[in-house]
Amino acid sequence: MQGRFARRLAALALASIVLAGCSKADEKATEPQASQTVTVQTVSMATLPRRITASGDIVAWNEVVVGAETGGLTAVRVLVDEGAWVRQGQPMLQMNADLLSAQLRQQEANVAAARATVAQADAALARARELKERGYLAQAGLDNAVAGQATAAAQLSAAQAGLSEVRTRLSQATVRAPVSGLVASRKVVQGQIVGAGTELFRIVRDGRLELNAEVPETQLAQLRAGMPATVASDQLGEVPGQVRIITSQVDPQSRVGVARIALSTAGGFRPGMFARGVINVGDQPAITTPTVSVVYRDNKSGVFVIDAQSVVRFRPVVVGSRTPDRVEVTEGLKAGERIVVKGAGFLADGDRVLVVAK
Repeated sequence: MQGRFARRLAALALASIVLAGCSKADEKATEPQASQTVTVQTVSMATLPRRITASGDIVAWNEVVVGAETGGLTAVRVLVDEGAWVRQGQPMLQMNADLLSAQLRQQEANVAAARATVAQADAALARARELKERGYLAQAGLDNAVAGQATAAAQLSAAQAGLSEVRTRLSQATVRAPVSGLVASRKVVQGQIVGAGTELFRIVRDGRLELNAEVPETQLAQLRAGMPATVASDQLGEVPGQVRIITSQVDPQSRVGVARIALSTAGGFRPGMFARGVINVGDQPAITTPTVSVVYRDNKSGVFVIDAQSVVRFRPVVVGSRTPDRVEVTEGLKAGERIVVKGAGFLADGDRVLVVAK
């Protein structure tokens, strides 16, 4: 009996050992296994030179319209053309002034005659006063002499005003540049009868050009007048510039504002051309990650964030500026989080990974 009982106890002990081994094997079988070997990096802040890129049209800093001040005259000589540089006061157009020259001579004669009349009236008034003092002239005679002298003086003033008017119109027959600058357009031809107020030329004042750079409203707050910039096009290359002003309005439809970038030199640019501008807004703190850590899932950019259990989760992020080896993350990450670097492209959300040293 005792031997049989001992054999039963041994059998039960052996069964317990077998069951325990099976249980441990089941636990190992159900434990998640690492699917990928990866390297990780802790996210930190860095100071980066920040650039804002915007595009727009080249415009004149100040475009001056040159028109005719007097009308009815024929253009006899066009002295400048588009693309010419003019100085303030330089003749640009000569109109026929023969009629005005004749009127000028007539008005000069009228002034000479009026002066002679005034001299005669002055002499008559002097005699009248002398006779009045001697008692040989009544008061009425003196009054007539005074009136005659005043009338003659008024006629002289009118003749002088007419002469000044004709001289002014004669000077206006020569159209001169009101400012120095580049002639952007010419709308008059020789032989044309020019009317008063007719646009003849357009001048880019001092030749200064600007880029009306369209900037999203989210970036406008980073801009300040005086910031250095570069204006460029594929055909003309780059020209240095500077932010002159940021407009106070934002388009309610497109949600963009305008930064006016003054070009240091025209550099071949012309009003109406399309160009892009890169504005240096200075060094600013930013979160950056290695370029290889950013992957795309369902057309969204993101990174894989790893937790304490070595499980990765896909985190959508918003990326900003890029360099060949790093990318700026503007939204979606915080300093101190760990992200997968090498191996990120082969992961799926929820994978367990094996972290190795770089």
